[in-house]
Amino acid sequence: MRTLAFLIPVFALTACDGANQAVAQVEQKTARTMTVSGLGEVSARPDMAVISIGVEALGANASDALGKNSAEMNATVAKLKELGITDKDMQTANLSIYPRYDNPKDRSAPQIIGFAASNTLNVKLRDLSKAGELIDAVVQSGANRLGGISFGFADAKPLLDKARVEAVTDASEKATLYAKASGVRLGSILSIQDGYASAPSPQPIMMRARMSEASAPPIAAGEATVSASITIVYEIQ
Repeated sequence: MRTLAFLIPVFALTACDGANQAVAQVEQKTARTMTVSGLGEVSARPDMAVISIGVEALGANASDALGKNSAEMNATVAKLKELGITDKDMQTANLSIYPRYDNPKDRSAPQIIGFAASNTLNVKLRDLSKAGELIDAVVQSGANRLGGISFGFADAKPLLDKARVEAVTDASEKATLYAKASGVRLGSILSIQDGYASAPSPQPIMMRARMSEASAPPIAAGEATVSASITIVYEIQ
C-alpha cells in the first residue's frame, strides 16, 4: 500500500505538466496577428535605352538572301561603332532565313519564289540625346526594320532600394490605420517578407515602314517607374 500511495502523486504531477503544455500550445496557436502588404514606387527619368534594329534582305535563294543581309548588317554595325557604340552594347536578338511564296489566285499549291533573310540587333544606348541621330544613321547605312525602343536605367538598384523603403512605410501606415480603426494595439513585428521588385522593361512597339524615307525622329524618354512590394506580420497585443 505504501508503494501505491507513492505512485499516485507522481502520476498526478505528470498529468498536470502535460495539461500545462497543452494549454501553452493552444495559446500559441491562437496568438492574434495582423498581416499587411505595402507597395512602393519611384519614378525617374531614364538614362539608357535599348533600340531594336533589323535588316531584311531578299534573294533568289537562301545563300543569296543571307549574303545581302550580312553585307547590310555589317555596314549597320560599322556605323554604330562610328557613333561610339561598343561591342558589349550590341547583341543579336534574331537571325532567320525563310522562303517566300506566291499566292495563286486559282488556290493551287503555293510555289517558292525566293528567300528572305532577317537579322535583328538590340543596341544599348547610354546617351539618350543621340537616339534620333543613331536611328537615322543606321537607316541610311542599310537597316530597314525598327523593332522599337524601350527605356530603362543603367543601375536600377538605388531606385529599387527607395521603392522598398516606401513599401515598408506604406505597410506600416496601413497597419497603424487598421489597428486604430479596429480598436487594437500593435505589438512587435513577427515577420517581414520581401515581395516583387520590378524595373521598367516595356515591350517594344513594332514599327515597320519604308525606312529609306526616314529622317532623324524625335525621341521623348519621359519617366520610368520602378516598384517593390513587401508583406509584414504584426503581433496584436
